[in-house]
Order: sequence, then C-alpha cells, then structure tokens
Amino acid sequence: MKAAVINQYGQVRDVVRVTDVPVPAVGPRDVLIEVRAAGVNPVDHLIVKGFLSTGEPSRPLVIGNELAGVVTQVGAEASRFSVGDEVFSRVDPRVGGAFAEYVTVDESLVAAKPSRLTFEEAASLPLVALTALQALTEQADVRSGTRVLIHGGAGGVGSAAVQIAKQLGAEVVATAGSGSVELVRELGADRVIDYRTEKFEEVVSDVDVVLDTIGGETQDRSFGVLKSGGTLVSIVAIPDAEAKKARWNVEARSFFMRPQGEQLAHLAGLVESGQLRPIVETVFPLDEASEALQKVERGGARGKTVISVRR
Repeated sequence: MKAAVINQYGQVRDVVRVTDVPVPAVGPRDVLIEVRAAGVNPVDHLIVKGFLSTGEPSRPLVIGNELAGVVTQVGAEASRFSVGDEVFSRVDPRVGGAFAEYVTVDESLVAAKPSRLTFEEAASLPLVALTALQALTEQADVRSGTRVLIHGGAGGVGSAAVQIAKQLGAEVVATAGSGSVELVRELGADRVIDYRTEKFEEVVSDVDVVLDTIGGETQDRSFGVLKSGGTLVSIVAIPDAEAKKARWNVEARSFFMRPQGEQLAHLAGLVESGQLRPIVETVFPLDEASEALQKVERGGARGKTVISVRR
C-alpha cells in the first residue's frame, strides 16, 4: 500500500516520502480501515521533526493521527464494527499510521462516521473536536452561563471549540483574523474580536475560562482577562503555571488530548443534530503529503487541511 513515511527525523520537506509499505497486521481488538481521507495537524510536523520522540524511528514510520474510511477486516475479539462500516478515528498517538491506504486501529478508538459528512469532512474532526471537548468539559467544566474566551476561533481546535462551547450553553467570545470574523460568528460566537485591529484585553474582562490555542504573548496577556478563580486551559505549554496561579489567583493548565471512541461517537451525534460542523480549508492528495504538512506548519489556516487518500 502507499503511505507517507519517514525513516529519520528532520524537516518535513527533507524526510517525508510517499512509498510502498506492507498493509499493517490486524490485532485481536483491531479493525483494518481502508483510509479515504486523513486530517493534518500541527502535531504531525512536530512528530516528523522528532520533538515528541526520544530517539530515531526504528522502522519506516507511517505518520498521521486522524482519519475517516471503511472497515475492511475485523479482529477476532473486536465486536463493535463490521466490514463495510464507514468510520472515523483519532488513532493511538504512539502508533500513528493515518497517512496511508490502510491503517489498523483498536476498536475502542473508532466511531461511526456521521452520515451527513464526506470522508474529507469527517477526517478533519477527531483530533480537534476531541481536544476542544476535553479542554472545555474535563479541564474547565464549561456549562450553561460560563463565559469563555477562545483564541484562534477560525483554526482547527478553535472552530470546534466555539461550537462545542455554545452547545454546552456558554457565552462565547473568540479572537480571529479580519478575514475570519464572519465565519466565527456563524459558528456561534457571541462576540468576535479581530486581533489585527483590537487588543482582546482592552475589550473583554471577567472571563471564567480561556482556551489558549496560541501560546506566547497571547497566553501571557490572557491571564489578566480572567476573573479571580478562573481557568486558563492551553493546548501548548504554560511556563511556570504555579507562578501564574499565585499572581492572578487563577488555574493554569495544559494537557494532551487522549483518543476516545465513546467521546467521538458523542461528537458524531452533535454533527448529525447540526450542532457541530467541520471547517475544511484545503484538500491535498496523498502524493502531496509533504506539501500538506508544510502548509499546516506555516499556520494561519481557516479550519483544517486534509489529505484525500481514496475517493
């Protein structure tokens, strides 16, 4: 089968290649999925560069962390899916393998694909939507009446978070670039701040929760808009979280999303009921996986970049 692989860590343009590799073996609790599309995320180019590893890959490493496709084989102990089922998944991050024609995934990490979505749309959701859901509900306990500031409201995680926060009953303020203000408003944000023309800390205050998808100076400025006892949740690192807590009397948390099939099924239900929709910006063929990764590496996207594997 064709797959995007690396044999060593390095810059995306130098080490990512599309080549033939064996179809992966199916374990007892696995499903073999014929991949139709795979989502591209910042974590993918970090993996390629070796930032999340302690040593060189011991074999050709198939990259990619989320996908949508069709079940073609079921392990002996797997019972949740049948051959022919359309599914989507955020794969085990220790395994990867989504940028390929076939991938094996433990059935606990898989959910039925929302019927109203294309494979490309479905493949764009698992990683960002699970990240947003876990950040808002497990890290911050967002509920009806919570006031939330979401940075990067037009990005992958941000666009999902705006919609999920509204579904939870929150009042949502989001930041976005000038060209994305209307999109973020359409997604449900009660107020959208154009970060190119306004400083968010000058127009918003007394926020219960900040979801930080940016880091750096944006993160530093965000502590001042939280009310006492509020929570900043970041998908990037928080430098000296204890010092931030002592200065601002707020909680500062960073976390890594975990794959979870039941939560993914919940998100699929939100899609089917019209409460969550994916934002796909660009679709690349598998042969251009390196170009897709480089696009995500440059940043500034509206929504997601997706690789179309089979149509």
